[in-house]
Amino acid sequence: MSIHRLLLVEDDRSISEMVGPYLEKEGYDVTYAYDGLEAEHLFSQSKPGYDLVILDLMLPHRSGMDVLQTIRAISLVPVLILSAKDGEVDKALGLGFGADDYLSKPFSLIELTARIKAAIRRANYTVGPVTEEAKDTRIHIGGLVVDMETYEVEREGTPVRLTSKEFGILKLFVTHPGRVFTKAQIYASVWNDHYYGDENIINVHMRRLREKLEVDPSAPQYIKTLWGIGYKLEVGQT
Repeated sequence: MSIHRLLLVEDDRSISEMVGPYLEKEGYDVTYAYDGLEAEHLFSQSKPGYDLVILDLMLPHRSGMDVLQTIRAISLVPVLILSAKDGEVDKALGLGFGADDYLSKPFSLIELTARIKAAIRRANYTVGPVTEEAKDTRIHIGGLVVDMETYEVEREGTPVRLTSKEFGILKLFVTHPGRVFTKAQIYASVWNDHYYGDENIINVHMRRLREKLEVDPSAPQYIKTLWGIGYKLEVGQT
């Protein structure tokens, strides 16, 4: 079994010295970076690359958000955000720019390990060429076109760029139009993991998805909220 390689980007050495050795004991190969510039250099120079990046948002020289944007420009490797800052703003920024998961400090090492395992397990970014059998993979939903084979989405003829998790949520809805999904069901399906009860992760992804798909995100036409229950794709739009 191959050893998974992790890049741990954390300027607080006390946290690095706690997290890194713990993950190494769990069987991971951990590389350490203590500022944003070092993280970008290590990531760009690594061969064959990392299986997951653990990224603090508050870093010297270059912020975690800058590092995340640099990574996303060249790779879809899973990125797990860490931050001492709490609240919707950091979660929206981190997840909206393409992070796969989020943990607020302080956090449990057991939960961190579980999140890492889940992110690596579900990471499958290979998109094969369109074949003859795949010609009918485009689903039309009102003004949206979703290509299930190429992961491409258009709104009124304009391409829409979604993160892997945003597309996963959209795929769940368009393949089950009219069905209501709870937040726990969405997380279990898209993240392929147990739901830890952090509603912010789902809330941020849903808000970002609506901002990209809806003409008026405050009055969504496609993905409807059923308060206290969950979300569904409006059947009338299909």
